[in-house]
Formats: sequence, C-alpha cells, structure tokens
Amino acid sequence: MKRTTGPLRVALLGHGTVGAETARAVTGRAAELADRIGAPVELAGIAVRRARQLPGIDDSLITTDAQALVSRGDIDVVIELIGGIEPARSLVVTAMEAGACVVTANKALIARDGADLHRIAHKQGVALAYEAAVAGAVPVLRPLRQSLAGDRLQRVTGIVNGTTNFVLDRMTRSGGTLQGALQEAQRLGYAEADPTADVSGADAAAKMAILARLAFDTELPLGDVHTEGIAHLGPGDIAHARANGCVIKLVGICDRTPDGVNARVHPTLIPLEHPLAGVRGADNGILVEARAAGELMFHGAGAGGLATSSAVLGDLVAVCRDRVAGAGPERHSVSRVLPVRPLALVAARHHVSMFVTDEPGVLSRVSAVFAEEGVSLETVRQEGLGSAAQLALVTHLATDAAVTEVMNRLRELPCTRGTIRSIRLLGTRQKATS
Repeated sequence: MKRTTGPLRVALLGHGTVGAETARAVTGRAAELADRIGAPVELAGIAVRRARQLPGIDDSLITTDAQALVSRGDIDVVIELIGGIEPARSLVVTAMEAGACVVTANKALIARDGADLHRIAHKQGVALAYEAAVAGAVPVLRPLRQSLAGDRLQRVTGIVNGTTNFVLDRMTRSGGTLQGALQEAQRLGYAEADPTADVSGADAAAKMAILARLAFDTELPLGDVHTEGIAHLGPGDIAHARANGCVIKLVGICDRTPDGVNARVHPTLIPLEHPLAGVRGADNGILVEARAAGELMFHGAGAGGLATSSAVLGDLVAVCRDRVAGAGPERHSVSRVLPVRPLALVAARHHVSMFVTDEPGVLSRVSAVFAEEGVSLETVRQEGLGSAAQLALVTHLATDAAVTEVMNRLRELPCTRGTIRSIRLLGTRQKATS
C-alpha cells in the first residue's frame, strides 16, 4: 500500500443518517483520531445527490459530482455510504483504481460483488473494509478474518437485522400487530420509509452471504441464500411461541458440513434459554461456532446512525493506520468453492400447528402421515376448541423436503381445517465438529 506522510484525505459519498454522523466525527474528533492513527485526518469532500448546505460543513467541500471526487488521485480513503449497486459499484472501483482505500457499509454491494471488489483492491494494492455492512456497531467481520483465522468455523447463527428484531420483540413484549410495531420502528428511526428489504428478509440474506463467505472462505452467491420474511406473522404466532417457551426471531444461519455449505434466513422459534432469545429491541446478536474456540457470542446495537458510524470509523482508523505505516492491505482470497447444499437437504426441528375436527382417530391419522414420511415426532399437544381442535407438533431433526411433503399431505386430510403453519425451531446447541 502507498505510504502517506502528510494528512490523510477522506472523501465521503453520501450524507444521510450514517454519513452525517461520520462527517461529524471526522471533523469534531480530529485530534483524537490523529492520535489513534498517527497522522491527521481531514475531510476532502462530500458528494451528495443535490447541492445543499450541510450543518458544520464548509460549502466548498460539498459536490454533486461524486465521480470527479473519487477520481482526483489525492484521496487516501473513500467512504461509500450511498447504498445500492449503482452508482456505488462504479464509484468504488474508480476510487480503488485511483489509489484510494475504500470503507463501505453497503451490504448489497458486498454480498453481490464482494469477491470481484476484493480482487480489484488486491490488484491496486488498496484496502477494502466493510465491518459496518453486517451488524452495525457489533464487530464480527474482523474477528472472523483475524482472530479466528487459524480455527475451523462450523456455523454462524445470527439476528442481523435490527428492524425486524425490534418489530418482533415489540410484538412479543407489548402485543399488537406487525404493522403497528413496524410503524413504531419507523418513528424511532429503526426502519426505513420503505421497509421491504427488512421485512422480506433480503437485508438479512445479504449479510448472511457476507458472513458465509468470510466464515468458510468460499464463494456463496446471494441467490443461494434461502430467504423467508416475517410479513405473514401475527399475534397468534407470537402467542403460540410464548406458550411453548420460545420467542420468534428472524434468524440467519450458515453452516458447513462434509457435503458443503448452506445459508438461509427465516423466522425461527428460539427457546428462552438460548442466548439469541435475549437479543432485544433493535440489537443484533451473532453466535459463532468453531472447532477449537467453541461458541462465541457477539451482541450489540445493530441499527441507527450512531451504531453504524461506529463501525465505519473503526474501519477508517484501521485503514488509515496501515496507510501511514505503508503496510500492505489484508489478504482476502477465496481458497476453494464449496458446494452449496440445497435447503431441501438441510435438517432442522419444526413446530407444526394445525386445526382439525375434534373426533376420535384424528391424532393417529395425523401422526401416521409424519411416520410414513420418516419424520419423528418429539412432542404432540392437543387443545380442544368446540367442534375443532388445535394440534401442536414438534419434530425431531428432519429435512426440509420431508417436512414439506408432510405439510402437503396434511392439507389433503378430510379432518384438516384452515391453514397449517410450520416454523423451524432452533435446536439445542451442539458442539461444533470437523
């Protein structure tokens, strides 16, 4: 990496919630940052979509020409906070080709093009850092890349979307509908005006693709992350979870087996004694399982401008320190391409709830369907409701394909009434193996 001897010049792309907090820190904590880095840091320009005055920012630093800003050649670090794929990707590539390191919080870009961007960064001898792209203020990427680099990671299980965690937590603690909790999240700044990416699970899926790539040192296309959202969940699902000693969370899981890797995002029942059950509000929580280190829990603020800017500034300090020292960028290469295991072959415990006619022999007919598809039942509970009854069944480990076939057959039974619901259940934690 090119060694910088004078002040480090930083260009900021975007001045939204996170961008404003980042700019405020760079300008307001200049002396503190200089002490930590070993050289002064100065804001060289801020690119915005439309020209306007920014509080505390000299007007001469504001530009609407982001391409010209990143092409200047005298910029040491470009911080990309505009989000999306384009023009973010083109600007990041231009910045690296001009000799600048890049810090970004853009999970969509890194999930889709991270491997290519790392190759470009390596070729240009610059750093690409994106701690803020996954879990807000929670530092998890650097431990995966550095502290656990000599271990064998087996599984990463995480609550990585603060918006959906706030919504489901509020529904659990205060009751009410998903829409009501989502509106509250928007009022508090935990959800965007358009929360589709959060509610659909797309945001969490992008983050799990990044985590899987780093944890297992392999390519994992974003399209290979199975994704389910929370839009269909209601107060009844929350109450049912509570009755079973669980909470519902939107959980991302990526794991490694002898047959390959798998990544998925979906609503999950979590027993109250599990550490992820205690991740409240807009927090994120990530449980990493490694062969030697065992289980490591990372937990903290996962949404909001302050939390995300904390991770951005951490990357900025690390990149600038290397720039001052003339140290080469951290090596990041994919050593193998592991096969992706389809969700149909992934085993999990499932909680199935259904309404049936309250008559003799119904339970045996339902149980027979599970047995004929090779799905073993762990518990069965029946509650009478007049002429109908509700069955709650928990399976032992069973593949998604087998449970899907069970669900299809249960819908065809004459005794079935209404919708049959199935939600995966996070099992008892197991020691990671090779």
